[in-house]
Amino acid sequence: MVTKESVLAKLKEVKYPGFEKDIVTFGFVKEVEVQDENVFVQVEIVSSAKEVGDELKGAIEHAMKALGAKRADVVVKQPKPPVEKSNSQSGKNIAPHVKNFVMVSSGKGGVGKTTTTVNLAIALASQGKKVGLLDADIYGPNVPRMMGVVDMHPDIVGQKVKPIVAYGVEMMSMGSLMEGGQSLIWRGSMIMKAIEQLLRDILWSDLDVLFIDMPPGTGDAQLTLAQSVPVTTGICVTTPQQVALDDTERSLDMFQKLHIPIAGIMENMSGFICPETNKEYAIFGKGTTQPLADKFETIVIGQIPIEPAVREGGDAGKPVVFFHPESETAKRYQASASKLWEIVEKINAEGGVSNEAIQPTIGVNGGTSACSSK
Repeated sequence: MVTKESVLAKLKEVKYPGFEKDIVTFGFVKEVEVQDENVFVQVEIVSSAKEVGDELKGAIEHAMKALGAKRADVVVKQPKPPVEKSNSQSGKNIAPHVKNFVMVSSGKGGVGKTTTTVNLAIALASQGKKVGLLDADIYGPNVPRMMGVVDMHPDIVGQKVKPIVAYGVEMMSMGSLMEGGQSLIWRGSMIMKAIEQLLRDILWSDLDVLFIDMPPGTGDAQLTLAQSVPVTTGICVTTPQQVALDDTERSLDMFQKLHIPIAGIMENMSGFICPETNKEYAIFGKGTTQPLADKFETIVIGQIPIEPAVREGGDAGKPVVFFHPESETAKRYQASASKLWEIVEKINAEGGVSNEAIQPTIGVNGGTSACSSK
């Protein structure tokens, strides 16, 4: 007997074209109806490619026939093909051996962007991914100190530079290529050239993902990156105060104008965890980031609290994710990294998606999709 439950179970065997996960797990199944052994299935995908829709429809019809349905009506809803091509998807890629590029940005300095980038990178590496970290904050390269390699200089192989490896992550920074404390008084054109060289002239491995820690704001560095490599997605780091959120809105607007899919917002310093009581206090406010995420149709990927171990680890080059994995902060970074990777996978499955496609969606079985913020 064909039931709604048996249909959903069978649909879990239908893989999304070119991907390893099924359409139920991705949250693409929107409606299932069964009447007198006749089945109606509606799925909604964000790929505009006709061949993807046709292949998926055929696979669902075949699955329903194998289930024993008398008739299977399958509707695959797809968006219209994009008219404007993204700068980051324009075809130029000066680092083609890197599978995914994640731009980590912030509207203003001092919100913990580099701390967030370092810990997300180490968290994903601990989850089995091949991860790189490029410190593109030319004027304030803090990644070497936070990664514990402030006194290390990279090896030169021919005309290329080998990245420094720490905590399972390949890292390169302008801070590792110059003397400590030396200032860079560069114009925008020099910054643009430096970022291109850091992408092209570093011997990165075949990385699953390269995190790029951007300078604060929206300027030459961000535009150069978007025009040099196909940026998979962008993350904005903020704190709960309104003055930080105002600048974060500008960064999110920048992602939209560059046609870079927004993975979400990382809310840093979202609360203070007292080391004596383990109680969390919302000293900078609570719930202030969600309205901004809603405005840009994205999600809050993670809310990272303040713990003394975070500051101590950053100064000492001992990231909290690696040295204090039992801490609440480390657990939240790990969860945020997992959520980010689900979003990256979904973007890759669609060849670049709109922000709506990475929203938490409720499937017909009542569960949330792989990109849920729950």
